[in-house]
Amino acid sequence: MKIARFDYQDQLAYGILDEEKNELIRLVGDPLYAGFETLDERIKLEDARLLAPVIPRSKVVAFGRNYLEHAREMGNEVPEEPMMFLKPNTSIVGPGHPIRLPKQSSHVEHEVELAVVIGSVARNVPAKDADQVIFGYTVANDVSARDLQKKDGQWGRAKGFDSFCPLGPYIETEFDPSSGGIGAKVNGEVRQVGDLNQLERTVEQLVEFASSVFTLLPGDVLLTGTPAGVGPIVDGDEVTCAIEGIGNLTNPVIAE
Repeated sequence: MKIARFDYQDQLAYGILDEEKNELIRLVGDPLYAGFETLDERIKLEDARLLAPVIPRSKVVAFGRNYLEHAREMGNEVPEEPMMFLKPNTSIVGPGHPIRLPKQSSHVEHEVELAVVIGSVARNVPAKDADQVIFGYTVANDVSARDLQKKDGQWGRAKGFDSFCPLGPYIETEFDPSSGGIGAKVNGEVRQVGDLNQLERTVEQLVEFASSVFTLLPGDVLLTGTPAGVGPIVDGDEVTCAIEGIGNLTNPVIAE
């Protein structure tokens, strides 16, 4: 099922998407942290403002160079071990929210990624058991300031600005991450085209690696890497990141 987090009549709510009727079945409770029940209430999707489907209370764990062709387009190869870094939870925004280009950078790029939402406390989880701690999947854009990434020699600032982690539109709880189309468009122009079967390390392997380093908590988000075709975004652009079976995540771009 697809779970949405949304604003309706100035109230935060969760709902299950009824794709046939284009409606949200309203929920009581928090699907990630407290469980939920369905209500006999439906809201037209067009009347709701979709928000990021999850705001981690803890962290966003991201992996770089996990698609061979993207690693090569950046002048690198796939590393021997997963290349892991953190993004602050304050970088997360939802569908339709602007990506804000910081004054400190003159070269910002888009990166469409499959995002994994953790559903339970996870420490030293073997790959074969990873599905037991995964709540679902959503679409992410790992926005990156390339000039700062190169200048700093590490990625905390370049990938950590407010609005540099759009997520959405839904969390899909029944999704096969082993294959499926993934891509990005800017102003309708195709930039990135790939398939999840091109991931060098699988979702299960990434969960195993991350949980061997630190405890993953409910609501934590793992970004799994981006396919080739990344490119610049500028003031006035509109970026759409898409994953087959989950949906489209669209955000305008504005300069601060």
